[in-house]
Amino acid sequence: MSNLLVYGSYGYTGRLVVATAMERGIEPVLAGRNLSELEAQASEWGLTYRTFDLQRPEIVKQQLSTVDVVLNCAGPFVHTHEPLLDACLETDTDYLDITGEIEVFESIAARDEQATDAGVTVLPGVGFDVVPSDCLAVHLHDAVSQPSKLALGFESLGTPSPGTARTMIDGMLSGGAIRTDGEIRTVPAGWNARTIDFGSGERTAVTIPWGDVSTAYHSTGVPNIEFYMALPSWAIRGTQLTRYLRPVMNTPPVKSGLESLVDRLIDGPSAEQRRYGETRLWGEVTDEESGKTRVARLRTPNGYALTAKTAVESVVRTLDGEPADGFQTPATAFGPEYVMEFDDVVRRDAMVPRSAQVQ
Repeated sequence: MSNLLVYGSYGYTGRLVVATAMERGIEPVLAGRNLSELEAQASEWGLTYRTFDLQRPEIVKQQLSTVDVVLNCAGPFVHTHEPLLDACLETDTDYLDITGEIEVFESIAARDEQATDAGVTVLPGVGFDVVPSDCLAVHLHDAVSQPSKLALGFESLGTPSPGTARTMIDGMLSGGAIRTDGEIRTVPAGWNARTIDFGSGERTAVTIPWGDVSTAYHSTGVPNIEFYMALPSWAIRGTQLTRYLRPVMNTPPVKSGLESLVDRLIDGPSAEQRRYGETRLWGEVTDEESGKTRVARLRTPNGYALTAKTAVESVVRTLDGEPADGFQTPATAFGPEYVMEFDDVVRRDAMVPRSAQVQ
């Protein structure tokens, strides 16, 4: 019997996760809805597979009852997390996923007491969303005495996977999000722009509804949180334009057309891009007492390459019983230095006056 079931194992990121698990000596059960994809993947790796959708709770519960950990790689996770989590709580199966969706984190966090009572670890966001940024958030929080505001962000030259692109479309059509005075607030897409040096020169970045708007609060308690992504000027204008086009773009024909376009045009980063690409993250915490702003930066491998490693390592540690029961974030489960344990991750710290421009 395998201790791990990977749901959505044949998607772009799921395949990377399975390959990494096999390198670590873990033989996962492959799972998902697509029989032909599962058969081909199982034949390639010599693994067992289970074909099931998430519409029938009793079937889902039956399929999870013989494994110790489920790793959900099937996005958008707003559609998949709840039935899998429901079954996990009934079968004493720990739940992990690679989501970056705010509403998914909030939904799962709301079930902390239920998961704790069930003796189940619930740990979403064990990929690039949100391992490095969550660790960076706690690192910054711990560096000042009275953190009152946290800003995080990243820049990446890589292309997204099809699943990520579809999730980004959903997020874009839902508008933006920030956290103010402890509460998540909906704001227009591209609500705020600022100049940020992620470590390779100044870039213009805009607020996006990234998962840390949820998780950084649960990890640090900082009440005011914004998340930024560096984008070229044309992409910023396009993002802001969706404020006015959302009613049209949210109609089923248009949304379906956008998703079909993603499937036809986006394949995800190549093996070479994953090997040589990198992502830069930035964080800034404001200390209310001293009036100082502390900045830290992370440089990591390509986000998908990192996701495969952090997801599998998180599974290994969960199988070993390291994280506590209940809802966890990566940093609360494994500590703020967790991301530093992976190859080619570098962190730099700086302190500047609050009034100074970020360098």
